[in-house]
Amino acid sequence: MDVLAELLKDVPVPKFIPVKQLFDPQRVENIPDAVRQAVQQAGVLERVQPGKSIAIAVGSRGIANLPALVREVVTIVKDRGAHPLIVPAMGSHGGATAQGQEAMLEHLGVSEATVGAPVKAAMDVVQVGTSHTGIPVYTDALAAQADGIIVLNRIKPHTSFHANVESGLLKMLVIGLGKQKGADAAHALGFAHMGEHIWDLSKTLLQKLPVLFGVAVLENGYDQTAKVVCVPSEDLHEVEPLLLEQARAFMPRLLLRPLDVLIVDEIGKNISGVGMDPNITGRFPNTLVKPDIEITRVAILRLTEETDGNAAGIGLADITTAAAEARIDRVKGYMNSLTSTSMASVKLPMVLGNDKMAIQAAIKTSNCPDISAVRAIRIKNTLHIDEIWISEALLQEAQEHANIDVLGPATPLAFHSNGDLSL
Repeated sequence: MDVLAELLKDVPVPKFIPVKQLFDPQRVENIPDAVRQAVQQAGVLERVQPGKSIAIAVGSRGIANLPALVREVVTIVKDRGAHPLIVPAMGSHGGATAQGQEAMLEHLGVSEATVGAPVKAAMDVVQVGTSHTGIPVYTDALAAQADGIIVLNRIKPHTSFHANVESGLLKMLVIGLGKQKGADAAHALGFAHMGEHIWDLSKTLLQKLPVLFGVAVLENGYDQTAKVVCVPSEDLHEVEPLLLEQARAFMPRLLLRPLDVLIVDEIGKNISGVGMDPNITGRFPNTLVKPDIEITRVAILRLTEETDGNAAGIGLADITTAAAEARIDRVKGYMNSLTSTSMASVKLPMVLGNDKMAIQAAIKTSNCPDISAVRAIRIKNTLHIDEIWISEALLQEAQEHANIDVLGPATPLAFHSNGDLSL
């Protein structure tokens, strides 16, 4: 690494300026009230029968206010005299083990202690039917044994394909509750067919399983809960595409473009299915979706604690650090990749010894005509892009942009003696 450090030592790292990007501010102020009102407005309370067991499907994403959302659904079920249990609905995540999936929920703040219902994790599935295209349809054995199922998930554009339904309630039914085997079946023909598979397989599941309703969450550009909607099971195919369009309108984006360099402090499965959201970075794991932003080089500095070593998405970057590489649990990332049949996201990019070298390498290879005027942005992660840092070359554009507020002066990045940043 000494030779590489010598090669990079004269590459200038620009000063960075804190700015705030302004997005639609709609948000839910009281989560329990919003959940209860949504369920009441949907007219589905009577479906939760006293004395019945109700499986509440909860996934692996870092959804804002997730414990509060789950806790209120649990409370509603208990108030009806029924018996709630939490079932992890996350496909092959958590290393495709029951213990790993339970641990992921605990990382996200969902446990019996926090939401008031036991977490029952297992990877056993049962086949409930076959889709009209001949694909076997599987679901979690524990959920299949319950008297009723409630699905809770965020509606959001997917990271690998675009269709009339993407990440949301129907996908959680098909892939989340399908566990490893169900996820394998749904991904068998790749992401080019994912939208139609979710649509098709979910119809079979809704016919065969006692799904009562779904609780859909939309988030604004500040990673805050913007809307909670309860959808009766029989309306999911009609309503979810409409919610997806609303979610797409809420999506944040980097307002200054194109970029020479994007520095991402952290990636993880709690942030996005592929570690960092391609809808933000423009780095998709396949060619099915055309990016709307051009970024020459992407550098990733760390993995989140919550991702527990799953480095899915690191392959979408050009450069990373030894600190990030040291945290990788290859089995977890490879399990996701083998299930999804998408290989790009787990490939290892160039690994450099510290944060400073990684950033310098990104600048040096960006082909910027004048690297002292590099167009660079630094973000914490793709869930939090309201407050970001921009290089001095972007300052004038930021000052002229109606939806950007400049928060402070330009300052150098504060590297420690070992070349790393405090993240």
